[in-house]
Amino acid sequence: MSSQWVIKPGAGVGSLLRKDVPDLQPAPHQVLVKMRAASLNFRDLLIIDGLYPLEAAEQLVPLSDGAGEVVAVGSEQTRFKIGDRVAGIFTQSWMGGEMVDADLATALGGSIDGVLSEYRLFDATGLVHIPDSLTFAEGATLPCAAVTAWNALMCDKPIRSGQTVLILGTGGVAIFALQLARAAGARVIITSSSDEKLERARALGANETINYRNVPEWGLKAKEISGGEGVDMVVETGGPGTLAQSLAATRRGGSIQMIGVLSMGEIDPLPILTGGISVRGIMVGSREMFDAMNKSIEFAKIKPVIDREFAFGDVPQAFEYLRGASHMGKIVINIG
Repeated sequence: MSSQWVIKPGAGVGSLLRKDVPDLQPAPHQVLVKMRAASLNFRDLLIIDGLYPLEAAEQLVPLSDGAGEVVAVGSEQTRFKIGDRVAGIFTQSWMGGEMVDADLATALGGSIDGVLSEYRLFDATGLVHIPDSLTFAEGATLPCAAVTAWNALMCDKPIRSGQTVLILGTGGVAIFALQLARAAGARVIITSSSDEKLERARALGANETINYRNVPEWGLKAKEISGGEGVDMVVETGGPGTLAQSLAATRRGGSIQMIGVLSMGEIDPLPILTGGISVRGIMVGSREMFDAMNKSIEFAKIKPVIDREFAFGDVPQAFEYLRGASHMGKIVINIG
């Protein structure tokens, strides 16, 4: 027997339940992974609070992001061997190319059971090797936040050395975007309401910082910092409530990579039209993107920023810590 955490989507953190489950054996095309660590995303809080669009489920194993060790393999798979260090891809069926509608039905911790379990079976196609340079805790931060940042920066109009990126906030996606953009030679401007977090962002390589509470017109400030022309790309984690300022910051022909919906507001499409700005929605990324990103992480010696780690028995506390939004980088749960 092993154990896992389950939730009733929409019932809140109080619905978290740890339960015992029978031992698992892989089918011919499957791999059994002993999960070592998992990490939280804002999406996980939305799901448990019932604020994320997904089909109703009586019970769900939460969390999309986890890393572990292969402990058994199916007879017909050839991608992995016992002892390999792996992580699951966010959308289990999205191997490469453009996402299709059917892929949404294979998103871990939402459409299907996630990774907050001592053991989990994966189809062998739904896993990648994690970089040798990372611990299991660090590897567990990659599947959603890091791949999302990579997709934003490298998979549409790839950011180039010498260009300027504006990144909103200091959460998981934002910090990975900072690290990956700097590794690519880009100039980074980052925003936060906390001077302490901005100071830490500078230590991680941010070239310029803006406290958006002190500077309400932060989009114009970013445009000024970039030399008056505007930034080449915005990694937009705020949503409709921040999009107007992101548009004000962006140069003609630049792009806004739309990731988060943390704030509400009306969207005026006129600046998009008149500025020739591309606004691109991002739903994490494919296995192909994950593999490419891992090579860059290895080469650039990037170490994920972990704000705090919790024990497997302290999952409710981890969710509440996420809700408090005081973290910078990722929140990790050590499973075993």
